[in-house]
Amino acid sequence: MQSEWKFTAKDIAEKPDLFMSGHRACAGCAPATVMRLIMKALRGPTIVTQATGCMEVVSTIYPYTSWTVPWLHTAFENAAANASGIEAAIKMLKKKGRIKYEHVDVIAIAGDGGTYDIGIQALSGAVERGHDFLFVLYDNEAYMNTGIQRSGGTPLGASTTTSPAGEVIPGKLEPKKPIADIMVAHEIPYVATASPYYWRDLIIKVRKGLEVEGPAFLHVFAPCPRGWRSDPSKSIELSRLAVETCVFPLWECINGEYQLSAPSKVIAMAPQKKKPVKEYLAVQGRFRHLFTPKNERLIEEIQRITDLRWQKLLKKCGMGREPLNSVF
Repeated sequence: MQSEWKFTAKDIAEKPDLFMSGHRACAGCAPATVMRLIMKALRGPTIVTQATGCMEVVSTIYPYTSWTVPWLHTAFENAAANASGIEAAIKMLKKKGRIKYEHVDVIAIAGDGGTYDIGIQALSGAVERGHDFLFVLYDNEAYMNTGIQRSGGTPLGASTTTSPAGEVIPGKLEPKKPIADIMVAHEIPYVATASPYYWRDLIIKVRKGLEVEGPAFLHVFAPCPRGWRSDPSKSIELSRLAVETCVFPLWECINGEYQLSAPSKVIAMAPQKKKPVKEYLAVQGRFRHLFTPKNERLIEEIQRITDLRWQKLLKKCGMGREPLNSVF
């Protein structure tokens, strides 16, 4: 599956914004940038359903909205179930001749809380049934909207309000759940990861997810300055650094076949370009406690897990070697 859609930066700049300014997102909010980029990829009539979360709250405080397409708010746990119903209704209306459009695309959007944890049951069920929709996870790695609590997407060692770094624990004790691989295990046609720094790659992947017949899943890295205790002006740079350290490599899985996306392929072909995770951790206050003699071992553990997952990904893509050991 390869999208034939071609575009230039000028095309994207001139395309009308369908996620508008005027929302109440924090300064430096990467998820808001992600929303804008997603909506630049639309191919026609589209319905968006969105779970409770940061992007729902900041973009639709009554009586205002930043969305210029049909949009529905749904609860934390059922964005995918809502998308299933919308997609089924569209099929029936087409069958009855009440919809003449060739495509009416459905996009479900949720944060890590509404995907990794609360929403995974509905998501798993929807893709198992084969509903034709794109699910976008904007991953800011905690429940930011409700107070920065840890989620299944929070990385090892991160300090949150429910995994606070202190004398008893050094932040979150568990590694980040490999949600995209879990979706690949559902044997759906399209799964991919994306980062807002690599905006062209992100937009292309959204379009591919819309064009594929059946369910598609896009995992987008989305830094949160408030929850990460990072400089608001550095959010997009952080989304680049996550790729360069292989904390968040970019790849696609098309009908079960993994392939690296261009930015990560460069690192695979030139391993000297891979940066140490310490560079990524050092610019975030949520990891500040790791840079003490007491917790330095955790930086080594995070690097080890990052390297293991990178080697596993290379092997899935037909590159690299089998890791000698595993933490999973």
